[in-house]
Amino acid sequence: MSQKKSILLRIDPRTVKAIEKWAADEFRSTNGQIEYLLEQALRKAGRYKGKRDDVGEQAEGEPKD
Repeated sequence: MSQKKSILLRIDPRTVKAIEKWAADEFRSTNGQIEYLLEQALRKAGRYKGKRDDVGEQAEGEPKD
């Protein structure tokens, strides 16, 4: 199982409130919503291809290309 890295993130209080409300509307935690939004932005920018770790190895249970 892959481990997630913990980071400190400073966000404007107004932005946090908006993310918290959005997360609640979609039945996610605030952290889960931030992770979801970041993954979506990375995919849209073509910088995130799937569930791979930071060295590009295949994640457990991910189908082979």
